[in-house]
Amino acid sequence: MTAAETFRTISEREWQWRLGELGRQHYGSALGVDDFLPDESPEAHQRRAAHWHAVLTEVRALDVAELDDQTRVDLAVYVQQVQTLVSGVEHRQFERPANADTAFWTTHADRANVVLRDETEAEAFLTQLAELPRWFDQHIENMRTGLARGFAPPRVSMAGRSDPVRSVSSASSPEETRYAAPFRQARESGIVDDALVARAMAVIGSEVIPAHAELLRFLDEEYLPRLPEEIAATAGPGGREYYLAQLAEYNTTQLSPEEIFALGEESVAAIRAEMVAVAHEAGFDGDVARMLEFMRTDSRFYATTPEDLLKEAAWHAKRFDGVVHEYFGRVPMRRFGIVEPPPALAPFYTFGRGGIDRYTLNTYNLPARPLYSLCALTLHEAAPGHCFQIALASELADLPAFRRHVYISAYGEGWALYTERLGVEMGMYRDPFEMMGMLSFQMWRAVRLVVDPGMHAFGWSRERAQEFLRSNTAIAEHEIVTEIDRYIAWPGQATAYFIGQSTVTRLRRLAEDTLGRDFDIRWFHDAVLGLGSVPLAVLEDEIGRAIRVRAADRESEERA
Repeated sequence: MTAAETFRTISEREWQWRLGELGRQHYGSALGVDDFLPDESPEAHQRRAAHWHAVLTEVRALDVAELDDQTRVDLAVYVQQVQTLVSGVEHRQFERPANADTAFWTTHADRANVVLRDETEAEAFLTQLAELPRWFDQHIENMRTGLARGFAPPRVSMAGRSDPVRSVSSASSPEETRYAAPFRQARESGIVDDALVARAMAVIGSEVIPAHAELLRFLDEEYLPRLPEEIAATAGPGGREYYLAQLAEYNTTQLSPEEIFALGEESVAAIRAEMVAVAHEAGFDGDVARMLEFMRTDSRFYATTPEDLLKEAAWHAKRFDGVVHEYFGRVPMRRFGIVEPPPALAPFYTFGRGGIDRYTLNTYNLPARPLYSLCALTLHEAAPGHCFQIALASELADLPAFRRHVYISAYGEGWALYTERLGVEMGMYRDPFEMMGMLSFQMWRAVRLVVDPGMHAFGWSRERAQEFLRSNTAIAEHEIVTEIDRYIAWPGQATAYFIGQSTVTRLRRLAEDTLGRDFDIRWFHDAVLGLGSVPLAVLEDEIGRAIRVRAADRESEERA
């Protein structure tokens, strides 16, 4: 057996094992519906870590020199993935399964959006729901352990986060919960009969609602009141080492907090200069603060109904469809819809979020959802950002499954942020206000490079971080509060965006400089997206290699 064949055997075997341990839905809806929920006990996590350690030992014993180019890339991506899984267990992340942005109960509630394709999937989802009390109980025990050692999200960032749990626990009937919807839809589609729906309602009533009631009691009476006051990740267990591990996981580099902070300050200054130019164009004499205040307060920039906001987003998505083939050679087959987040989650939910088949747009508090930002948001979250990239990755049949279905933040968020800038070339921004909205979003991500290490490594207060975001962007006050709380409770994740975008942008400039008039924007985008989701070092290596090959091919053609 060759080294490449050995690697494929090891990685394919581990991937199937991983799906059996974590579930297919852990990696999104494209892989199907599970009939179980993972074992969340500490023993299970340690057992998995031991297995992954053994797998790493196996693959590191391979002679890389014997691998072909494709397998060498697969190996690099795979090792980073498995190392990240091991690091999560080593830092006992399972004791902190909730933050201001996401929690195990909201992640599972998202599964209620699943479209059950046949009776087998309906039965599987029903079995999964019956396991919810055990799964919640294991998470609760892990959170108790984390809380006892001070490893928990800061209290200020978690205010009101139990509301989505309350909305289920207080339901007067199973039919009122989100979990009823997939079964109703399946019955309407003729996939299941009334008897299965009745069984599902019985399980929701006897297992799901009581499990949420017990979780709510734990959160409100035991967990949330005892959360730590300190907001810095470096102040908790693991200190700086833990924060460095979070940074490495999300931005896939070894940049230090000091280097990230400096990059942020430099980027903020550069974007500020662009904003001054737009403020001149818009008639504000270069006064960015005055223009931002006007944009925050003038009614023309805000929808008056949720439907208006949703329709505006859909229109921007269709405008992109009108130019897509000028910028992309390959487009995904899978389509996406536009939906709202659940009402109980909406007050704490970000403005928008994209996935493989849906663009979730938050219509809660319409004065916090400016229309001048909606075009950039739609490009980022829907197409050609997350919905486009994630769907396309899942369709890359020549790549192994672990490259098609695992999301790496630096790549995915970096690509999505790059597409906001691409909107300028595509003619998506129609006036200086939408241009300022785009630049405000760019600034928002650059600011993260300052406030994330600022709060977690350099002693910044929550208020100082809020003011830095407020003074540099046109983001609404509600969004400023929820976003800073997200960065407090999710250390490191906020750095992925701008660092990833900077890498894509730098590679595009290299391609343009190297290829000159032969540069093809569709080729470049297809090359980036054709990698699936990869660490930034792999992205740089592979796009650099693709540029050299294309340049060499051009020279050969000229000589011929």
